[in-house]
Amino acid sequence: MTKRVSVEIKVFLGVRVKTTTSVAFDEVLRRLRSLTGLAPAPDFIAISQEPGTEADYARNVRQCFVGKSGFMLFYEMDHGGWIGRFGIKRKLVRWIFGNPLIAITMLRHDLSAGLFVPVELLLMEQVDGRGSVVIYVRPSSLIATGKDAGLRAAAKALDRKVEALVARATKSERNRKSNRLSAAKGRSKRRRLHST
Repeated sequence: MTKRVSVEIKVFLGVRVKTTTSVAFDEVLRRLRSLTGLAPAPDFIAISQEPGTEADYARNVRQCFVGKSGFMLFYEMDHGGWIGRFGIKRKLVRWIFGNPLIAITMLRHDLSAGLFVPVELLLMEQVDGRGSVVIYVRPSSLIATGKDAGLRAAAKALDRKVEALVARATKSERNRKSNRLSAAKGRSKRRRLHST
């Protein structure tokens, strides 16, 4: 009996997002870490193998791993730690992060979405050391390459969450203060309107 092998090649367009900020590399990394939970592989695997329901699993994941951003860090690769040996003196970190409770919203539509979840991000120090750059590929451009509307909606929701995480991590202090002032003014205005 002859075994058959089929190979399908599909070309698609990935959308690369590059955010440049005046915020220092170490500060962006600190913010990312503060917004993202930590999921060490042995602990994450252990919870995944525990008996229980979908609800039990979701509760355990949220309680043990998920950070303020809705994400958890699976792996941090410090490229800066080794590229110095080749004459490149820059801080450079690659992150692999995500959330299985978000991933399942896409995997239910197409298991091949698992190729692109969890998400990857690269944090790079600027050449002059003044500021940093965050680069990632918009998840929906990798995941939702077909016509499935449910998959596209779930992937777009992931896009928004990744975009929000990067925005919070890279926003300059001046912008952060300005946003807090604007929010406070808006609350004050609403209070005045409600009190009249």
